[in-house]
Amino acid sequence: MKELQPINQNVLLEITEDDSVQTTASGIIIPDSAQEKQEVATVVAISNIENAEIAPGDEVLYKKYSGTEIDFNGKKYLLLPYAEILSKVVATESI
Repeated sequence: MKELQPINQNVLLEITEDDSVQTTASGIIIPDSAQEKQEVATVVAISNIENAEIAPGDEVLYKKYSGTEIDFNGKKYLLLPYAEILSKVVATESI
């Protein structure tokens, strides 16, 4: 089995697509090309980065138009530089 292993300070994210059809209030279907790009994904692998603040399995927020989308083994991935990750998504208790 083959897998992707990022190098050179890159991070591999798995993109989950929302397959639901989006429509406007008046019922007009919005094509995929006009929909907002997703900005949250799950970390699959990271290159050898010292003191990395993320790990595989973490959910992260990344810059909107960054990275390279890849189709590999039937799944969609995004390969982007570590510096393009803006935040880690964490669960907190409500106050």
